[in-house]
Amino acid sequence: MKNGFLPISREDMREAGIEQLDFVYVCGDAYVDHPSFGHAIISRLLEAHGYKVGIIAQPDWRDPDSVNRLGEPRLGFLVSAGNMDSMVNHYSVSKKRRAADAFTPGGVMGKRPDYATIVYCNLIRRTHKHTPIIIGGIEASLRRLAHYDYWSDKLKRSILLDSGADIISYGMGERSIVEIADALDSGLDVRDITFVDGTVYKTRKREDIYDAIELPHYERLLADKREYAKSFYIQYCNTDPFAGRRLFETYDGKLFVVQNPPAKPLSQSEMDQVYSLPYMRTYHPSYEAAGGVPAIEEVRFSLVSNRGCYGGCSFCALTFHQGRIIQTRSHESILAEANKMVWEPDFKGYIHDVGGPTANFRAPACEKQLTKGACPTKQCLFPKPCKNLKVDHQDYLALLRKLRELPNVKKVFIRSGIRFDYLIYDEDRTFLRELCEHHVSGQLKVAPEHISDAVLEKMGKPGVSVYRKFVRAYQDMNEQLGKKQYLVPYLMSSHPGSTLKEAVELAEFLRDLGYMPEQVQDFYPTPSTISTCMYYTGLDPRTMEPVYVAVNPHEKAMQRALIQYRNPKNYDLVAEALTKAGRTDLIGYDKKCLIRPKGGHRTAHAGGQSQNGRRTAKGIKTHRKKTIRNIHKKK
Repeated sequence: MKNGFLPISREDMREAGIEQLDFVYVCGDAYVDHPSFGHAIISRLLEAHGYKVGIIAQPDWRDPDSVNRLGEPRLGFLVSAGNMDSMVNHYSVSKKRRAADAFTPGGVMGKRPDYATIVYCNLIRRTHKHTPIIIGGIEASLRRLAHYDYWSDKLKRSILLDSGADIISYGMGERSIVEIADALDSGLDVRDITFVDGTVYKTRKREDIYDAIELPHYERLLADKREYAKSFYIQYCNTDPFAGRRLFETYDGKLFVVQNPPAKPLSQSEMDQVYSLPYMRTYHPSYEAAGGVPAIEEVRFSLVSNRGCYGGCSFCALTFHQGRIIQTRSHESILAEANKMVWEPDFKGYIHDVGGPTANFRAPACEKQLTKGACPTKQCLFPKPCKNLKVDHQDYLALLRKLRELPNVKKVFIRSGIRFDYLIYDEDRTFLRELCEHHVSGQLKVAPEHISDAVLEKMGKPGVSVYRKFVRAYQDMNEQLGKKQYLVPYLMSSHPGSTLKEAVELAEFLRDLGYMPEQVQDFYPTPSTISTCMYYTGLDPRTMEPVYVAVNPHEKAMQRALIQYRNPKNYDLVAEALTKAGRTDLIGYDKKCLIRPKGGHRTAHAGGQSQNGRRTAKGIKTHRKKTIRNIHKKK
């Protein structure tokens, strides 16, 4: 191709001398040829293995011809909703339509359908009755078996059935997609590709399913939420590529959906190969007139260092998608990419991020994981760090030091999540020192998520004492360096296990801290997380014990309002919540109170709140100091 991108039209195909493509990739995102986008990785990897791939990005799902513009592929269609689940992309947790889509040219909303994977596949099937369809990406990956769908409030079948696709490539997909391509290229019928790790297929032949765990029938899951909780936990315990077993679900007593064990993690050299492919590192030039694709701005000057996460937070789907075993790129690979990046005309001297799901994980949690996998029923960091956990920041430090020395680089930021508990378990404070000295600019964002140990336990997060220890260490280090830098804690309301009592505890914590978050994330029940299973079933699938779940929108609004209790718009909700929680002692004129009585005179208090609800200049200065310092008062 003249412009370096993969074909998106017949004209592009003619220019490249291609009569028929091997694969046509239909995607819900705009075409961005950058390794932070799944469609770019998969299509470039197939290209590197000798296959001809074209891209149909964001086809008009109202027009059947929109998926035919590149003709019928020789081997099959690849379909993905994009980098996000299409429903998360479209709707906030309150199920309100979002205003913009960062993965669409110009940020325009509405260029992909709800449940995009299913819609695209059904569109393809109207014309191509027998052409193989392989689905992947996070939407297909996390909906590969029966799953709770928050937006319809229903338990749904495997996406393989509703889409009419032939096979799912779940997880990151590099290994499985090449194996599928090679099998199809050898002449094998797609229905006979039942042996590839990291895939899900369907069959009517029970006798062909071997060495597998049978999950409860779909009809039983619909009838009994307890059965779904049991089924989900079996799935959760079989997400490891070394120890995971084959699983299958039965539908109507005669159709079977079979999940093969996860694909093995990539070696460092394989990761390096993936990131060395000839990406254009930007969006297709056809989007220039619309203003480009906003999502590129977040990743254009960032570097992926790792993938996977053994943190095991209950509300995170990484266990089901990227897995718990850390995979890393070599320093040489990352530096080679950085050396290209720093000479780009728009580079201003700032590398925005060096990380992945968790920035400071640069190796598996322990040696055993490389041969035997992650423990199926134990966590590496929760409730206490495993005695086998290797806590070491030396490799990450060495990488950051090399990046700081590159020409044209003024600053290297770390914007991926820093796992503060892992950091504080490192008795060597060198990484903390260099983090504060070189990689923070005024504020460091961290994710304690909550401060009630009862809620943190359900979240799979360490107790609040670990966060307090980190805050003290962070403050002390900044004082040693003579820097005024603050923490911005991410907090979550209405997570399973959180009653109004725990929500009030969190509000009191913020009162003592002198801090009110500008943004609060309500718990969002996305497919295939432990927390979503709790939300749907009211049970903790790890213990099968009942869990309190706030499902009423009004109660959720009260829990959210308590975190932002200083906002005058939240007054009525906060007053109602305190009354229902039996905490009217927090309504009054004492410094410990969260709000004044209705109609009462509001004086400046707790961080300089003025009569009209706005902070005074003096209050802002006081707030900044208290954000770090006041946390010492609660131990």
